[in-house]
Amino acid sequence: MARYIKSVCKLCRREGVKLFLKGERCLNEKCAIDRHNYAPGEHGQRRSKPTDYWLQLSEKQKTRRIYGVLERQFRGYYHKAARQRGITGANLLVLLERRLDNIVYRLGFATSRAEARQLVNHGHFLVNGGRVDISSYLVKAGDTIQVRDKSKEMPGILSALQNTKTRGFPEWLTLEIDKLKGVVTSIPTREEIDLPIQEQLIVELYSK
Repeated sequence: MARYIKSVCKLCRREGVKLFLKGERCLNEKCAIDRHNYAPGEHGQRRSKPTDYWLQLSEKQKTRRIYGVLERQFRGYYHKAARQRGITGANLLVLLERRLDNIVYRLGFATSRAEARQLVNHGHFLVNGGRVDISSYLVKAGDTIQVRDKSKEMPGILSALQNTKTRGFPEWLTLEIDKLKGVVTSIPTREEIDLPIQEQLIVELYSK
């Protein structure tokens, strides 16, 4: 699968908002957007007035980058959301939040979604007692996510959990730190997804 291998800090600067792609670095004084709050490149400080299309495209790109999803897969999520009942934009964000790599990140087992994706792909987690190594696996209400016994001493996971109290986790998840286990108590609503995303702009872009 293709992946972005260049500096992810440039993506935050390009969108003008923190995307939290580098874990703890995004929370301290080394954060690139705090030091250089303008777009990368020679003409980064001379942005022209954005058009409606630019705003829509930028919002879609920003959302893709937050969740680490490629264009084809993201479009698939959009079409699935459009077929569901309710508001398409909200359905889209809920689908993205239900990804296993996002749940692992939200529970605090990883410092970023990219790190969570790698841990899932390497088979370090169980879902309802069974090993799942597909980062795009969609969890359901009542599902239990647990670190495998063989992976419970991994320094990366233990280090990430130490910062959980500072970062916190959503109310629709519960975490038992001593057991390295989390439970999806409910499917999140749009109001419970604390991300600066204007999903209606994405719907407008794909509706053209």
